[in-house]
Amino acid sequence: MSRGVVVRLLVVIGILAGATAIVVNQKPELGLDLRGGAQFIFQVNSTEDTEATPENVDRTLEVLRGRVDALGVAESTLVRQGDDRILVELPGITDEEEAAEAEERIGQTAQLEVRPVIRTVPEEKTKPADPDNLVLPTDQGDVIEMGPVALQGDQITGAEAAQPQQSTQWVVNVDFNGEGSDAFGKLSADAACAQGAKNRIAIVLDDRVISSPGVNVPCGGSITGSTEISGDFTTAEAQELAALIEGGALPLPLELISDRLVGPTLGEQAIDDSFEAGLIGLILTGLFITLVYRFVGFLATIALASYALIAYAMLLALGATLTLPGLAGFVLAIGLAIDANVLVFERAREEYDDAPKAGVRRALVIGFNKAWSAILDSNVTTLLAAALLFILASGPVQGFGVTLSIGVIASMISALVVARMLTEVGVSIPWVAKRPRFTGLGYVGRVRAWLDARDFDLMSRRKTWIVGSLVAMAIAVAGILVQGLNLGIEFTGGRTLDYSTSQEVTVDEARDAIASAGFPEAVVQGADTADITVRTGPLSDQEEDQIEAALAEIGGDITKEDDQQIGPSLGEELRDKALLAFGIALLAQMLYLAVRFKWTFGVSAVLAMFHDVLLVLGLFAWLGKPIDGVFLAAALTIIGLSVNDTVVVFDRIRERWRASRDKSFAEVSNRACLETVPRTVNTGLGAMFILAALALLGGDSLQDFAIALLVGLVVGTYSSVFLATPLLIWFQEKAPMPREQKQKKVRDPEDSGAVV
Repeated sequence: MSRGVVVRLLVVIGILAGATAIVVNQKPELGLDLRGGAQFIFQVNSTEDTEATPENVDRTLEVLRGRVDALGVAESTLVRQGDDRILVELPGITDEEEAAEAEERIGQTAQLEVRPVIRTVPEEKTKPADPDNLVLPTDQGDVIEMGPVALQGDQITGAEAAQPQQSTQWVVNVDFNGEGSDAFGKLSADAACAQGAKNRIAIVLDDRVISSPGVNVPCGGSITGSTEISGDFTTAEAQELAALIEGGALPLPLELISDRLVGPTLGEQAIDDSFEAGLIGLILTGLFITLVYRFVGFLATIALASYALIAYAMLLALGATLTLPGLAGFVLAIGLAIDANVLVFERAREEYDDAPKAGVRRALVIGFNKAWSAILDSNVTTLLAAALLFILASGPVQGFGVTLSIGVIASMISALVVARMLTEVGVSIPWVAKRPRFTGLGYVGRVRAWLDARDFDLMSRRKTWIVGSLVAMAIAVAGILVQGLNLGIEFTGGRTLDYSTSQEVTVDEARDAIASAGFPEAVVQGADTADITVRTGPLSDQEEDQIEAALAEIGGDITKEDDQQIGPSLGEELRDKALLAFGIALLAQMLYLAVRFKWTFGVSAVLAMFHDVLLVLGLFAWLGKPIDGVFLAAALTIIGLSVNDTVVVFDRIRERWRASRDKSFAEVSNRACLETVPRTVNTGLGAMFILAALALLGGDSLQDFAIALLVGLVVGTYSSVFLATPLLIWFQEKAPMPREQKQKKVRDPEDSGAVV
C-alpha cells in the first residue's frame, strides 16, 4: 500500500470518527413542520410620535426578525397579521418555560436609548435632578443618573460581537447611520474631556442599563461612524450584548396578546412516507451505480454512507434546523454526490481503454487526476453561489446557502478522500487487478461505445437547438402571462383560522378533510388553545364556509375562535435581499468561469441556467402549481444542477480545444459533448431514482418539490449540450479563445506517490 493511500486512510478514519461523535452526542433541531413549536401574536401599538401603520408594523417586524435570529432559532415564521399585529412561530420550543423565555427576549417593548452619564448615586430610589433623567442600576454593579436621550436605537445600523486580531478579548462593534454618527460624536466628545462617572455613556433597553462603558479617547477627540465596546466579555456575553443592541430598536412598542404551543404542520404519515420514499430512492441509486460500475461502483456506494454521515454531522454542528424539504434536499444531495465518482470512473475507463497493459489502478489514479479540474470548477461555482446566498440573503434563502455549502463540501470529501481510498485499495487486490471487467473500469460502457460508433454531429444543427430553446422559453413566458403565478402564502399572505370542535378530531383527520374540500395546500396544526388552526392563502367567505363545513363533518359543532388576515412571511426585504444575492452570485460565477476559462463560458453557462429556471417556472404556471418556499428551494437546487452540469461539459471542451491541432471549435465541442454523455446519463438517472420515489411515494408535501427538480434535472441536462454549448460556439466566432499548443501533462502515479 502506497504512502498516499495510508495518509488518506488515516484522514478518513479521523473524519468519520469525528462525524460519528457529533451524531451520537448531539440531537437535531427540527422545524415547525416536523416538531411544532411556540406561537406568539403581538399587538403593535402607536406612540405619540409614530402611528402603527402597516408600513411601520413591517419595519417593526424586520427588527423583530433580528431578535429572533439572535435567539439562534432558524426556519422561524414572522408575518404581519392584519394591519397592526405580528405573528411569530418558533420551531422546537415545546414547553411553557422555554416559550416564556423566548417571549421575554423578543417582546421587549422599550426602544433602545443611548444617554450621557451624569453621576453615580447611592441607590436606585434616588430622585433624578431633572424629570428627563433616569436613575438605574448598571451592568457594572453601581447606580447612575443619566441625562436626556442623546441617541435613539433606530440610529444604530448594526452591532456585532468580534475578537480583534492579536487579542483574546471579545468586544462589541456598533455602527451608526449619518444622524446617529453625528449624535454619538458630540456625546463622546463631551464624555472624553470629563472625569469620573461623566466619562461614561449608558445604553438603556427596557429600563435596564445593558452597557455603560467609559469613553477612551483624548480630550478634544470624538467617536463617529462606529464604536467598539470592550470589557471582560465572554463569547456568550459579547454575542448577547450585540443582539440586544442590534435588535433593541423597535420602531413601535409590542404587547403580547396570545401565546400558545402548536403541533407540527405535517402529519406523521406524511413524514413516514417521505422517509420511506427517500430510503427506497437511495437504495435504487446504490443498486444502479453498482450495476453500471460494478466493483468500484459498489465501493462508491459505500462511500455515500460516509457522505451522509459527514453532511449530517456538519448540519448538527452548525445547529441547522431540519425541515422536510431540507431533508428531501439532503437525500437528493446524497444521490448527486455520486457525480464526482462518475466523473472519475468515466475518465478511468478512457485511460484503461487507451493503455490496458498499464493496469486498472493506474487508470483509476489518472482518472482521479484528470477529473479533478471538472470536479473543482463545478463545485467552486456552486460554493460561490452558496456563500453569497448565506452572506447577502436572509431567512430560508440564507438557510439554503448553508445546506448547499455543507452538501458540496461533504460530497468532495466523500468522493476525493473516502471513495478514492476505498477504490484504490480495492483495485490493488491481486485477484481484482487481474479482472478489469469485474472492476467496472475494463471497458468504456455500452452508451459510450454506441456514441463512439455513431459519432453524431450534434453541433451542425446548433441553430435549430437555440431556436428550440427560444420557443420553449416563449411558451414558458406565455404561461406566466396567461395563467399567472400561483404564489403561495409565503409571498401573498392569507388567513389564519382557529376552530374548536365538539368531538375529538386529530390533526391528521382535519388535514385530510380540508384537503378533500379543495384546500390541499392549507397548513393545519393543533394548538393548546384551539383544537385546529388552519392557515391558507387569501380566502373568500364562501371558501371559509367550505373549510368549516368540512371540519363539521368530522368534528360535530364547530366554533370559530379567531379569524385573522396575515401578511407574507417572505416579505419585501427578504425578496430584495434574495434578488441581490442571486444577482451577485451569478456575477461571481461568471467572473470565476471567466478567470478559469473565458468570459464567453461564463455568459453561456448563466444564460443556460436562466433558461432552465424559466422553463420550470413556466411549467408550474401552466399547471397552476404553487410558487412557495418549497418551490424556492427547488429553484435554488436547479440553479446548482444546471451550472454544475454545464461546467463539466465546458471543462471537457477546454481540455479538447487545448489538445487539438486542426479541428474546429465546433467539432471539438461536439466531441466533448458526446464524451460527457455517459457521465450525464448515469448521474442524472441516479438522482432521478430518488426524485421519482419522492414524487410517487413522498405524499403531497414533497410531490411538487420532486416534480420541479425532475423537470429541472432533465432541462438542465438538455441545456448543457443543446443550448450552452451552441451559445459558446457562437461566442467563439465573435471572441475566439486561443488554442494552446501544449497540453498540461498529468503526473504518472507510478512515478511518484503524490496525493491529489
